[in-house]
Amino acid sequence: MKPTEMLKEIKTLLGIELSAEVEEVKAEEVATEETKVEFAQMTLENGTVLEAEEFAPEMEVFIVTEEDKIALPVGEYAMEDGRILAVEEEGIIKEIKSEEAPAEEEVEVEAAEEEMAYVNKEEFAAAIDEIKAMIDEVKAGMEKKEEMAKVEAEVKAELAAQPAAAPLKHNPEAQAQKEMFNYSTKKAGSTRDRVLAKLANFK
Repeated sequence: MKPTEMLKEIKTLLGIELSAEVEEVKAEEVATEETKVEFAQMTLENGTVLEAEEFAPEMEVFIVTEEDKIALPVGEYAMEDGRILAVEEEGIIKEIKSEEAPAEEEVEVEAAEEEMAYVNKEEFAAAIDEIKAMIDEVKAGMEKKEEMAKVEAEVKAELAAQPAAAPLKHNPEAQAQKEMFNYSTKKAGSTRDRVLAKLANFK
């Protein structure tokens, strides 16, 4: 077989294989176009556009920008329709709350405040007793302070009555007498010692 014939056969085989692969890729593209999902969009109070396949718990949610989609960070977001979108894991919806729940909580808080506004006689008497006890404690503390001030004044008076000690003075010119020691004064003098003593005029 000639080399040109071999090349032709290889080309035909490869051409058939390539055309089969191209048809498979085209079929996949058609299938993906058919299965494309349309995303729902909602807007936050501040105007940010969010996009999700469905705004329901455990669904992915993204912030739509001009260039790209960004996963929504963790937090709670107020929607334009008054609901609150809660995200605990980045890009995953935890829940969507309605605005009515906080209003109910406010009503409960106001009712509790109204109940606390009125005091009965027993509570009033107990509060007055507590205040009296606190006043007695403060008076006792004041008396202790006065006693301590009296004791301090007495100690100062006693110390002022005692005579002050004579101040110490330093005399730098005073010279201490140095003790002189004479060694071998009772030694029997030798001839040499006597000659030296006479020379030095010692007696």
